[in-house]
Amino acid sequence: MAAFTPVIDDIGFLLSEVFDFDAVMAGLPGYEEVNAELALSVLAEGGRFCAEVLEPLNRTGDEEGCRLENGVVSTPKGFAEAYRAFADAGWTGLSGDAAYGGQGLPRVVQILLDEMLSSANFSFGLFPGLTRGAVEAIGHHADAALKDTYLPKMISGEWTGAMALTESHAGTDLGLLKTRAEPLSDGGYRITGSKIFISSGDHDFGGNIIHLVLARLPDAPAGVKGISLFLVPKFLPDPEGGTNRRNGFSVGALEHKMGIHAQPTCVMNYDGATGWLIGEPGRGLNAMFTMMNAERLFVGIQGLGIGEIALQKATAYARERMQGRSADGTRGPVPIIEHADIRRMLLSGRALTEGGRALAIWTALQMDLAARHPDPNARQAADGFVALLTPVIKAALTDWGFEIAVSAQQVFGGHGYIREWGMEQYVRDARIAQIYEGTNGVQAMDLAGRKLGMEEGKLPHRFFALIRTEIDAAEGRNPMPDLTWPVLAALDDLEEATQALQAKAGDVAEANAAAVDYLRLFALVSLGWMWVRMATAGPAGQTGQMIGRKQALARVFAQRLLPQATALKAAVLAGAESLMAVEDDGF
Repeated sequence: MAAFTPVIDDIGFLLSEVFDFDAVMAGLPGYEEVNAELALSVLAEGGRFCAEVLEPLNRTGDEEGCRLENGVVSTPKGFAEAYRAFADAGWTGLSGDAAYGGQGLPRVVQILLDEMLSSANFSFGLFPGLTRGAVEAIGHHADAALKDTYLPKMISGEWTGAMALTESHAGTDLGLLKTRAEPLSDGGYRITGSKIFISSGDHDFGGNIIHLVLARLPDAPAGVKGISLFLVPKFLPDPEGGTNRRNGFSVGALEHKMGIHAQPTCVMNYDGATGWLIGEPGRGLNAMFTMMNAERLFVGIQGLGIGEIALQKATAYARERMQGRSADGTRGPVPIIEHADIRRMLLSGRALTEGGRALAIWTALQMDLAARHPDPNARQAADGFVALLTPVIKAALTDWGFEIAVSAQQVFGGHGYIREWGMEQYVRDARIAQIYEGTNGVQAMDLAGRKLGMEEGKLPHRFFALIRTEIDAAEGRNPMPDLTWPVLAALDDLEEATQALQAKAGDVAEANAAAVDYLRLFALVSLGWMWVRMATAGPAGQTGQMIGRKQALARVFAQRLLPQATALKAAVLAGAESLMAVEDDGF
């Protein structure tokens, strides 16, 4: 099997030719010295670590899995050592706040490292990914004492993080959770309850594990307004700065899962564990969503990463596997990459993956603008785009990542179903990304039911106007009508569907019935926009291997994938009537 190859050339093209990374960074205070050359050198080194250290652990980690013995969790052989090497090399602090020991690099660099981690070893990538999300929540909402105690060691990788939201009876409806938090005389709280599906809840890497736990205070009202967020460490700090005292929580069980076997997904029991309030009482969901939104974007990147590695493996196999005759019947057997159906699967996946990477980079740049741009209006505008695209990135990239993994498995034929070839693991691992951090149906309902109403309903149309303006400019600079016209037609479909949903604002059934189809339509148009940017990068008539390849893939996208927009619009406009008309016993 071919080894994982970091896509540094593609990243370099995107940063330098498509997004003018150097100019964007030059306008952001604190990033003036960051440029594409620096970013690529960092990512090349990170990619080497992923390829040489993490990918070799991927299959063995899946086969060995995690173990719980006498209350102690053990990760697969090599994981603890790999994590320590990862942390010692500084990768856990790549985008961390420099005030607490981080390197403070832009979000763009971070998400591109996250993609490579997800390609090389999906399970491993969750450890630093969840820690970073916890760091963001603590950094935005905790008091100075908690930040000073926990952030430096979490950013350095000495300590890790986990988020404890879900309870067995509640699922996505967090308003039903029952975990209790009782105030203590010293300002702390006693946390009691059980949580399920806690990724990275415990492990054998050493150091502390910092849980962010949602719980209710004694006088809390029912529903989500009664939820508060607490920092609950595995080991309690002492006045001398040590962490030798075990806190009152334990692992009740390890979940038996379809995939990500090397990731310890725990049932956690909090038995009067000591914790500290993060943010205001009753505002726990607000604080937790800082972490949740970071994780939703991270999970989208996981989908992107799994699609990339599956395509790499399937393409290498298709070049080597000899079977069948050439299309003209004159040669045989030929490499199966010559067959049109194999090319359909590989090129469709490649069009989605490379378009998805471009959209992820654009969104990450908006996050950097929202955090650092000197103009508050520019910050607000960028923040709106990030909010709008967060559910799209999470849902579309994970849906496509799974679909690409399945198609890549199909390229292998029967060998794809056999463990030794590795493709069935990608399919199993990819599936969770569509489920956790809010199922993709929930993401779609967030987009259709809430995000379309932001800025008094103007936010999506501000985004559409940006797309239209950029496509018009690209068409004037470097005409490619066989791409730009289909994208503009799909944008017309998206605008019509958006107006129809906005006209029915407040009708929950209508929004929910249309949501999944609407999100995919939104995502396809967004990728079409990215393909216009990539295919028309540079002056008219520009030649070269990269731009020629991008233009060829752009045509695949426009002709083979974008036509779905017409059917998706029709499904959105069909409304909820036919779905709601069937009586319960009709199922």
